[in-house]
Amino acid sequence: MEEITLAHGVFKYIHILLFVYWLGGDAGVFYSSTFVTNTKLSREARLTAFKIFINLDMLPRYCLALMLTVGGVLAEFIGYEHPMWQTVAIVALGPIWVWVVHTIHAREGSEFGKTLATWDRRFRVFMIVAIIASVAYHWTTGPLQPYPWLAAKLLIFAFLIFCGFMIRLKIPPFIEGFKVMAASGATPESDQKMIDGMGACRPYVLLIWAGVAISALLGVLKPG
Repeated sequence: MEEITLAHGVFKYIHILLFVYWLGGDAGVFYSSTFVTNTKLSREARLTAFKIFINLDMLPRYCLALMLTVGGVLAEFIGYEHPMWQTVAIVALGPIWVWVVHTIHAREGSEFGKTLATWDRRFRVFMIVAIIASVAYHWTTGPLQPYPWLAAKLLIFAFLIFCGFMIRLKIPPFIEGFKVMAASGATPESDQKMIDGMGACRPYVLLIWAGVAISALLGVLKPG
């Protein structure tokens, strides 16, 4: 029993850390992006800001990849039982997804990195649909009804994946503008692309912050 209590405590602590580094890291990414788009700064300063921006962005990406695994294990501790195949899949998901996210970053520009990124995008679309369908099914059939807050957290998580997906769709102008600045220096056109691209991402960034904060609150209060 003591081992179970200790394990539960450890996973709760990891869960808290994931929320902290996800929200805090994302805020740092957004703040550093303002220096990348700041036309009053030198090219070197903006390039340095971009390095901070792109590397700091890995923190929330890792946190998202691990969150479902840690949350799934915690659900077991509160009495929500998964079939064995689901438990195995949930436990394996986090480490594999982190490896995918890290490898895409480390092998960016390579054929393997591009292929992995394509499959990662497809997987995220699948996860959005699968989580919503799973919540609907397990709510209708009964297992989730004693845990409405858990159902809400899962739906929010699917929404967070969606927001991240939308950021990927909206950010290309920013990347295009940055490449011009990095290669030959900023132009009014490249600066505008960067500003427009980041501006298009901003609503989804704010929604992610709100979603992560609400999800953490639900986990603490466990309403219903």
